Amino acid sequence: MRPRSASRRSFLILILLLAVCYAVAALGGLAASDSASTYRSLDRPAWAPPSWLFGPVWTVLYATIAFSAWLVLRHRPLARTRKEIVFWGAQLALNLAWTPLFFGAGRYGLAFLDICLLLAALGTTMFLFRRRSQAASLLLVPYALWVLYAAALNLAIWRLNT
Repeated sequence: MRPRSASRRSFLILILLLAVCYAVAALGGLAASDSASTYRSLDRPAWAPPSWLFGPVWTVLYATIAFSAWLVLRHRPLARTRKEIVFWGAQLALNLAWTPLFFGAGRYGLAFLDICLLLAALGTTMFLFRRRSQAASLLLVPYALWVLYAAALNLAIWRLNT
């Protein structure tokens, strides 16, 4: 059985990771507070989801992003998982950058470049996480699929609105 202090440390790491992920969500929301009306005003492909769907999807995805990192960190010191957490942080930073680029600045091409870099960082994160925890890597699959879908949507909107 694990000592009580290890359990407490593990729980605190999970709370911190959740806080980081939801802070990214909040900052993205602040950067593009009128994103729902902007989204509705764009020419979109027929397969574009309704604006109300994004909030619930991202709420779940941010939890899985945090939980996957927790699975990698919970039994290891940060020094032994530095590369994994650097890529995890990079994909989260690219995730954060996308919303102000797309909605705040209306820079659809730059947002598409950002989301492509996000996919590369996320793929690397999944590969590195898999070496530590297969479950951690698998938890990122829905996120990767959603980001891939969002990249296709970003590209379609860019093409339709330029």
